[in-house]
Amino acid sequence: MTTVTYWHRTDSPVGLLLLTAAGPDGALTSLSVPGQKGGRSVQDGWRHDAGPFRAAEEQLDAYFAGELTEFRLPLRAEGTAFRERVWAALDDVPYGATTTYGEIAARIGASRPAVRAVGGAIGANPLLILRPCHRVIGADGSLTGYAGGLDRKTRLLALEGVPVSRPGPLPATPR
Repeated sequence: MTTVTYWHRTDSPVGLLLLTAAGPDGALTSLSVPGQKGGRSVQDGWRHDAGPFRAAEEQLDAYFAGELTEFRLPLRAEGTAFRERVWAALDDVPYGATTTYGEIAARIGASRPAVRAVGGAIGANPLLILRPCHRVIGADGSLTGYAGGLDRKTRLLALEGVPVSRPGPLPATPR
């Protein structure tokens, strides 16, 4: 028995959002933005239906209006056991707070050398915004990579009241 992927697009202050679910129950499998590294795009055979996404749209609207600090939606993202542990740790990072890749690694019991793997798992998070990978920053406080782009990361953190400052360009390397 094959599972039908349902999809719906909705507008937001950070651009058009593509939501997918593995069935009509609305359990979300992804939330992607245009140009996202590793993001999803609509495929042949997917079923467009706004119905399964009503709760997600309402909660996203409330989040962007500054009225919601925690999503309560059924999520069904699938990954390796390691990725799923990392993604679960993201769920524990509260609204308006940040954490580091090293802190996430420590939270899941991963070794210091596993910080790169943690970064890879965070970068592969299929549920942008809902699973708050935008709250993960570099150990030095820098806004490191974000699959949805650093401008979106900055906007999301600012929305949550996190003071953000984008570093200026690096000085040219002497030749």
